[in-house]
Amino acid sequence: MLRTTAFLAILGIGCFVLTGFATAAEKAPAAQEATPQSDAAKAADMEWWRDARFGMFIHWGVYSVPAGTYQGKKIPWIGEWIMLRGKIPVGEYKKYAKDFNPVKYDADAWVRLAKEAGMKYIVITSKHHDGFALYDSKVTDWDVVDATPYGKDLLRPLEEACKKHGMKLGFYYSQAQDWTHPGGAKSGYEEGTGWDKAHDGDFDEYLDKIAIPQVREILGGYDIDVLWWDTPRWMNKERADRLLPLLDLRPGIVWNNRLGGDYKGCFTTPEQRIPDTGLDYDWETCMTLNQTWGYKSFDHAWKTPETLIRNLVDIASKGGNFLLNVGPTKEGEIPSPSIKSLKEIGAWMKVNGESIYGTTASPFEKPQWGRYTKKPGILYAHVFEWPAIGTLEIPLKDVTIKSVRLLTTDGPVALKYEQNKDRLKVHVTEKCPDPIPSVVVIEYADAAQ
Repeated sequence: MLRTTAFLAILGIGCFVLTGFATAAEKAPAAQEATPQSDAAKAADMEWWRDARFGMFIHWGVYSVPAGTYQGKKIPWIGEWIMLRGKIPVGEYKKYAKDFNPVKYDADAWVRLAKEAGMKYIVITSKHHDGFALYDSKVTDWDVVDATPYGKDLLRPLEEACKKHGMKLGFYYSQAQDWTHPGGAKSGYEEGTGWDKAHDGDFDEYLDKIAIPQVREILGGYDIDVLWWDTPRWMNKERADRLLPLLDLRPGIVWNNRLGGDYKGCFTTPEQRIPDTGLDYDWETCMTLNQTWGYKSFDHAWKTPETLIRNLVDIASKGGNFLLNVGPTKEGEIPSPSIKSLKEIGAWMKVNGESIYGTTASPFEKPQWGRYTKKPGILYAHVFEWPAIGTLEIPLKDVTIKSVRLLTTDGPVALKYEQNKDRLKVHVTEKCPDPIPSVVVIEYADAAQ
């Protein structure tokens, strides 16, 4: 992932349908333009994504071997950036691949865990900034098949498991920052050619020989629904335009705002933060369960399930998606604290998921006691702080109330209510059924109907 403080959201003119693509050894014409997608076509492509609201991010690679420690020192910051932060030479870093042997990897179990948590899609790092590919790339031997004792594609089993369980799948790809292929490190946050002679090279040559053909490999070789670009610091429009036409290999694919060249993509990506208010375009907050994306053996600063669930509710109430990260180990295991938290989120979602999936942003200002989400004819009141006075006041007016009910593990419970022209007063139970929060469902029709 990138430095949040350094990243500026890149806004352009829309989500595109593109035509044509270059061969591996040639540049796409710099003047080639993308055709703006119609609002109707974009809405159709984005429908599943907008309904999903909750997904799993997976950061996995060779960086899980050092697990945050280099030469006996705990390297500050996030685990997947250890190569840059520790200034590890390319040749030395590549030796870690000999210890990357994820024999405990169970793609089906990972997808089942995501599904149990209430997640609707998964995005995994096909290649992060260290340049290591989790599949059998034909343009480099710096991949899981050629460089590790494991010797097998890690993405194909995940693709198959996602199809089996009805889970959407996306690939993260670091197109503009690669610390092991010549020229790629020049797009890092420090100017110059990197910290190792092996970094020397031309960035445009790196794009032509590594990034463009690898993006073609993953788009042409896997059935994915999302392409998640990252760190577009040196990606001007001419460079971005050489990658854009490849998206035509996956018609209808959803892609984010981190390609570069002032392209907005289909959604923007606040990192490790939730906007104070909703945004005027589609957005997705990505966040870690602890403080790192890639696995670090000594990072035990886990967020509580209550915090994570309230984050999910807060994001949905503002019209966004929540992409929550796990960082597996070199053996292929998701850390047990991550599993525990995801299962607790799933228990809440099993009761209250209808208040998240397919909802849109709150029509009202944020109440002191919680949040709102809505669907046509339904308002969901997420109550973080149960009212001591026994009533909730909700600013619904000019509607006819059909029903008010409280979601509980034993099923919905009808609640009494009073209504005047300006607001609805709901009489709640004395005991809060779920402090994480409880959800009150109000069904209504416009008064004119």
